[in-house]
Amino acid sequence: MRKITEIKELREIQMGILDDVHRFCEEQGLRYSLSSGTLIGAVRHQGYIPWDDDIDIYMLRSDYERFLKSYHDQNGHYRVLNPKKEDHYYYTFAKVVDQRTKMVEKETEGYEIGVYIDVFPVDYVPDDMKERERIFRLKKLLYKIRRCKISQSNPLYSRLAYLCYRHLPISVGMLNRWIDRLIIQHKPTDTLCHMTEAGPLTPKGCFPAADMKKMMDMKFEERVYKVMIGYDDYLRRTYGNYMKLPPEDQRTTHQFEAYWL
Repeated sequence: MRKITEIKELREIQMGILDDVHRFCEEQGLRYSLSSGTLIGAVRHQGYIPWDDDIDIYMLRSDYERFLKSYHDQNGHYRVLNPKKEDHYYYTFAKVVDQRTKMVEKETEGYEIGVYIDVFPVDYVPDDMKERERIFRLKKLLYKIRRCKISQSNPLYSRLAYLCYRHLPISVGMLNRWIDRLIIQHKPTDTLCHMTEAGPLTPKGCFPAADMKKMMDMKFEERVYKVMIGYDDYLRRTYGNYMKLPPEDQRTTHQFEAYWL
């Protein structure tokens, strides 16, 4: 194995994955949008945020489910990791990985995958704030139990809580089904939210469904990808004044080691 030490090389691998996902979505008529820090980078820097080292995209739930079932690349290098089908999968969202590589992240030590991009489903949530808050409280608890079931080390502040949750007579598969029933709203509403464990902690992180009604082209690293039509509204609701650079002590990167196999 050869260790990947330069961020430029890591980004080239990620961009190769994104290129193929973009190709597939265009061919299949699937909607996606650059999201989170990747979208900030596209708007503010026309590419990666200078200190960033990952790529995130959003898909509406219907497109996300179709993508999980049908994605295939052109050369056999990439594959999608489906949270519902991967044994002992740590995450609650999909990743598309380069199978020629290996990555070990500190937060999931002992669980190895390839260099990846993150693919997050976006779900309709109730417009009624009280009902939305109830769902957020319950999903937070279910995700906490799931994390304790999967993690070999204590992810909580309390060891007692970790042991109690870990030994509950509930399987991870059962938890996944409960989470799906809770967060997947088949009836459209006026509000969308990224509802996986990596999503916002409070209902304030939701945004109008109109923001993702259409997609538009935007440059990212001299290539063109899709972004939601309401990208400015989404980013301002999520990050505030996203065009302002954060203080240097908040410019963090992920902790990982990556290798070519």
